[in-house]
Amino acid sequence: MIVVRTPLRISFVGGGSDFPDYYRAHGGAVLSTAIDKYVYVIVKERFDDQIYINYSRKEIVDSVADIQHELVREAMRITGVDRGVEITTLADVPSSGTGLGSSSSITVGLLQALYAYKGVLVTAEQLAQQACEIEIERCKKPIGKQDQYIAAFGGLRVIQFHPDNSVAVQSVDCGEAVRQQLNRELLLFYTDVTRIAGGVLQEQQQNIPARRGELAEMAALVEPGRVCICGGDLVRLGELLHRGWELKKGLASGVSSTWIDGLYAAARDAGATGGKIAGAGGGGFLLLHCPLDRQSMVRAALSELRELPFSLERDGSRVIFNIRP
Repeated sequence: MIVVRTPLRISFVGGGSDFPDYYRAHGGAVLSTAIDKYVYVIVKERFDDQIYINYSRKEIVDSVADIQHELVREAMRITGVDRGVEITTLADVPSSGTGLGSSSSITVGLLQALYAYKGVLVTAEQLAQQACEIEIERCKKPIGKQDQYIAAFGGLRVIQFHPDNSVAVQSVDCGEAVRQQLNRELLLFYTDVTRIAGGVLQEQQQNIPARRGELAEMAALVEPGRVCICGGDLVRLGELLHRGWELKKGLASGVSSTWIDGLYAAARDAGATGGKIAGAGGGGFLLLHCPLDRQSMVRAALSELRELPFSLERDGSRVIFNIRP
């Protein structure tokens, strides 16, 4: 039996510039971090040749082609596992519509677990590339490439997307003191609204030709964001988050709403320096930067929301249990 743990993520700035339709012409970049909330993939050998898949529903099929869960189906095709397994996926938070990159974390975790089941070692780069192939090329999802890379590599990263389709993953070396400061001053609140990201992302993708200026400015926030983190200037990081959120709201009509705008304004009035809705927008988690002395006021202003305590995660997807017959 194989158990793989893969982190979820929060993206600070640059999201949207990781869409192929944008970076193939202009290049793109994001500043992102893995967090200590995870998806788990369990792969267990079966005595018979059937395939059992357990997620929000249960599938029992005789062949890979019959699998309805497209991420599982394509991961099995890529890895060559085609019979006699039971696959289970679990998550620390709702597994869709929360903006923490769960779909890509599941895809990376599936690949890692199935390769481990076969006894094959793969690199983080291979996992990220193949997860992108599954989601973007095979399943035709209107998404970018940042989630797959941060799930595979983990850590606090600048990820650059080049016009030739190559990807550069760089560690942000900020030191332990700043890392702990980030852990203390970043807050996540669950809006209790999940949304199908595809609709927002489809519109965002269609709007790329008309939003090149906004996307260029969003990508240009990445280097100042890295400098702020490395220098411990987290108030300035919050201001960059705010600017990025203002730009992001113009990418598609469903990114924000009157209710979300009200929550965000209340948080800012109470002392948050900046923030954003994680992921595509429209719901999910609200990320905020807030100095310690103002956090009680922000929590009071957002008392209707559930807070999710979290910390930055150094590791990417990894096997945490491996028992082979």
